[in-house]
Amino acid sequence: MIRSLFAACTALTLLTTPVSAQQTLPDYVIEQYGQPPAIPTGPLSTDLQNALRTVFDDTLENSQWGRDQTIALDLITTSDDPRLAWIIADMMRFTWRAEFDNALADSAANLLGLEFNGPNRWHQITDHLIAWDIPAYPDYLNTKRAIFTRFVPGWENIFQEGDIDWRMVSWGGVPIDDRPYNQTDKALNGIPAADNPEVQTAADATWLKDSDVVFGIEINGETRAYPRRIMEVREMINDTLGGRDLGIPYCTLCGAAQAYFTDTMPAGVDRPVLRTTGLLIRSNKVMFDVNTYSVFDTFLGKAVTGPLHKKGIQLKQASVITTDWGTWKALHPDTTVLVEALALGRDFDFRNNRDAGGPIFPVGDVDPRLPVHEDIIGVLTPSGKPIAFQRTKAIAALSAGQDIIVENVKLELVAGGVKAVDLKGADLGSHEAFWFAWSQFHPNTQLWAP
Repeated sequence: MIRSLFAACTALTLLTTPVSAQQTLPDYVIEQYGQPPAIPTGPLSTDLQNALRTVFDDTLENSQWGRDQTIALDLITTSDDPRLAWIIADMMRFTWRAEFDNALADSAANLLGLEFNGPNRWHQITDHLIAWDIPAYPDYLNTKRAIFTRFVPGWENIFQEGDIDWRMVSWGGVPIDDRPYNQTDKALNGIPAADNPEVQTAADATWLKDSDVVFGIEINGETRAYPRRIMEVREMINDTLGGRDLGIPYCTLCGAAQAYFTDTMPAGVDRPVLRTTGLLIRSNKVMFDVNTYSVFDTFLGKAVTGPLHKKGIQLKQASVITTDWGTWKALHPDTTVLVEALALGRDFDFRNNRDAGGPIFPVGDVDPRLPVHEDIIGVLTPSGKPIAFQRTKAIAALSAGQDIIVENVKLELVAGGVKAVDLKGADLGSHEAFWFAWSQFHPNTQLWAP
């Protein structure tokens, strides 16, 4: 059924509003990706809306690719509307047949005026869409929601309007972790968060080598180490330390372990219990509160959809020190540490293996001031200004006895890692991350220069 889609195909008027002027993009984007195509504005024509339904809704419903879909995709391809490449790229993440994938990739390439080669055309297409900041067409989210929720149950409440750019959201390849609080021992074929994890003393943690990377946190004088080996399996811990409730996400893809205070909520708001959605934004994990299905910006700690977004929930961060176990326990002999069983017998070391060659998911353009995987220490000033410090240079300067002070932010060497405090010594909630991730979520960040 083609729904008389193509009666006036050759004389189709796509839009009632003019094509937008060429965007002004940074020189480094043009150098890497070239000039973007002209972009129409306004609503899609009825024929194009019907074509989208035929290609996406009908294909998903019938699990087949036929003549109707081929004709509809041809109409989309010849529309000269690059905005449609977003939904094509979304569908490519889930394609199950080479014929379908090839047809979609060719269509997106035509819409963007490009040629894509190699095995991962989805990655290349999405990188260009992000770098060029191609807008989405009206009603894009509804089509995207239909695609994603048909493939992974549990996302029905995730894809909601809010303060989130749904263009940037892609599938990370795993299902949602929607297990209730304190039922994290229940099996999960994905990334299993841990609630109230079992801990042991430093003396009992004989399974850890002194050289093993840990993420150290100190709250009200109580310290705990979260081994990277465990965090690469769990990626999310809901814990209590120093009398404070914490949600601790670790994004293996962007090299960032963060600690958010999840207590002291406004009246009537329960403690958020953070979980992994299985989704990514520019290679950064997307987390949510399992009680309300409110999505949080993992990097910023801000609720961006759902009831917690409506209440304006913004989580405050505690500092996370990235260091090695030997140095951490020497400074904090009374520290506790997560038990080995939480690693579920796995030892991934993604940083030095899977991710060693650069981001494995699309990130689009990256601020060229530093290499994409350069380690930085990131912090926000009390006024909200983001600052990044190149880790190697900061440690070298501090080790040489130099002071590093920018406005009211001061860096300190702590247990082999770096921590940001204010001029009175109060914690400012800093953490380590890859440059590409920090600069994406803080595009106007200041970069400290020694």
